[in-house]
Amino acid sequence: MTTPLFLLRCVQLGLSIGELDLLTIGLVNDMYVESRNDEHKYAVVATQKDMDLF
Repeated sequence: MTTPLFLLRCVQLGLSIGELDLLTIGLVNDMYVESRNDEHKYAVVATQKDMDLF
């Protein structure tokens, strides 16, 4: 990952420079991946019963 791409990801997540002092590069990457997963529509979503059986 390049510095410009990292900074772009930070802007897309709405992170400030001050917040970056508290975060690692890996954590920012994980936050970005999870933010993209939020937009995905899953065909099947587990219920509480499914989790209990698991």
